[in-house]
Amino acid sequence: MSPVAEQAKVEDPEAIAATLEDRSAEQTIEWMFETFGASHYIACSFQKTSSVTAHMASRINPEARFFYLDTDVLFPETYETRDRLGERLGVEFDRFHNLSLEEQAAKHGDELWNSDPDACCGLRKVEPMRRALSSVDCWLAGVRREDSASRAKTPKLGWDKRFELWKLNPLADWTERDVWNYIREHSLPYNPLHDRGYPSIGCTHCTKPVGPGGSPRDGRWMGLEKTECGIN
Repeated sequence: MSPVAEQAKVEDPEAIAATLEDRSAEQTIEWMFETFGASHYIACSFQKTSSVTAHMASRINPEARFFYLDTDVLFPETYETRDRLGERLGVEFDRFHNLSLEEQAAKHGDELWNSDPDACCGLRKVEPMRRALSSVDCWLAGVRREDSASRAKTPKLGWDKRFELWKLNPLADWTERDVWNYIREHSLPYNPLHDRGYPSIGCTHCTKPVGPGGSPRDGRWMGLEKTECGIN
């Protein structure tokens, strides 16, 4: 479906975004299901916000659809969290991935994440993401305004120009405390790396723990100007 047709599904996005601003995360997710039906996809990175959004969505709609991007260089704890969360919620996470690490090395050289991290993210995240979202009208992310300065104006609903569909951010106005309170209240599995100084978790080669007082995104691509992988 063309972007024009997609845009028509939400007649007044700014007004709807303003309305969603006053709604809870659960009500925002309910709106997504009511508006887009089965044509949705919920992204899970198996960081703490994924525990929250997957739990909410699965309780609201047993037919909720989930996916993740497997870069083949995720932390073992991330894969373990995927399995624990899936078992707890009774859901499956569709896997999207790209060429193998061996194929990537043969085409682009060893350790592309060091020589050209943007290209590596493009191959291992952006392209699989494009395939994942190619047949839906809306995707849900766990982005929060508190994450970083670049995310400070994140709307709860917006048009994703890169992938040409709607993007929902139901936790946009949540604080760190909100996230942890929800996880504890519902005794949800979460990535244990959060307890070891990793506020934001990506691939093994590009993620470091953050010291006291550091920004949540400081551990991603440390020492580089890069702050995003290209999917948010």
